[in-house]
Amino acid sequence: MEIRYAAHPTDVKSYDTTRLRQEFLIEKLFVQDELTLTYSHVDRFIVGGAFPVSKPVKLEADTHTIGAATFLERREIGIINIGGRGTITVDGTTYDMEPKDCLYVGLGAQDVVFASADASQSAKFYLNSTPAHKTYPTVKAAISEASPNNLGALTTNNERTIYRYIHTNGIQSCQLVMGMTLLKPGSNWNTMPCHTHNRRSEVYLYFDMAADGNVFHLMGEPQETRHLVVRNEQAILSPSWSIHSGVGTTSYTFIWGMGGENQIFEDMDAVAPQDLK
Repeated sequence: MEIRYAAHPTDVKSYDTTRLRQEFLIEKLFVQDELTLTYSHVDRFIVGGAFPVSKPVKLEADTHTIGAATFLERREIGIINIGGRGTITVDGTTYDMEPKDCLYVGLGAQDVVFASADASQSAKFYLNSTPAHKTYPTVKAAISEASPNNLGALTTNNERTIYRYIHTNGIQSCQLVMGMTLLKPGSNWNTMPCHTHNRRSEVYLYFDMAADGNVFHLMGEPQETRHLVVRNEQAILSPSWSIHSGVGTTSYTFIWGMGGENQIFEDMDAVAPQDLK
C-alpha cells in the first residue's frame, strides 16, 4: 500500500510538475489479478483498484498501515465497476456487477472478493474507503437507480449529468459520498465554475478516455492554480483547500468520492471563473 502525506498549500506553491504528480496523482490503479491501494493522510482516504482477470482478487488489509486485522474492521468502502461484467462476494453473498454499478460495503464485513464474468472483458473495480464508526448495510445500485442532477450547458462546454450513489438521500454511509459524472457530447469541462469545500476532501478518477486523450486537471488555491495532465484510469487526490476541475482533449467520464466532516453535497465554497488566477 502506497502512502501519501498531507501537503500545506503554501508549500505546494513551490512544487514543480514532478513533485505535484508525486503528491496528488495516482498513475497506476489497475494491475492484472492484483489489488492496488493508496493510503492518503488527507481524511484517511484509501483509493484503489481491483482487476481480476485470470483469478479472483481479495480485499486484504495492510495491517501495518491501517492497524487492523481486516480491511473493513474500522472502515467502509464504495466500489464502482468501470470494466466488464463481474461479481463482488461479501461474506458469502454474491452481487452481480454490471458496468457502472456501485456497491457499498459497511463497517465490519470480513471477506470481500472481486471476480470477472469473462476474462476477455474483465471487470475493473474502483475503490474509495474512509473510516467508519457505525455499520450500514451492504447495498448495490445501478446507475439507473442513482439520483441524477443535470448541470451546465453546451454554450459553456460543461453540460453534464451527476449521478449520486452514496449520499444522504441514497445509499447510507458514515461519511463516504460517491458518484459519477457523465458529460454530454460536445462538452469537455467538468466542475466549472469550480469550488473548494473546507470540510471535505475529494478524489477524482478519470476514465472512458481515448488512449491518446488527456484531461488537464486544475488544482491549487483559487488564486494559485496549478494543473496536472491526467490520462485514462488515473486518479487525483484533492485536499479541502484545492479547487478540482478539468478539461479534456477527448470525451471522458469521472467518478468522485468525498470524505470529511459532513455529507451535504451542496456544502461548497464557490469560486467564480473571473476570480481564478
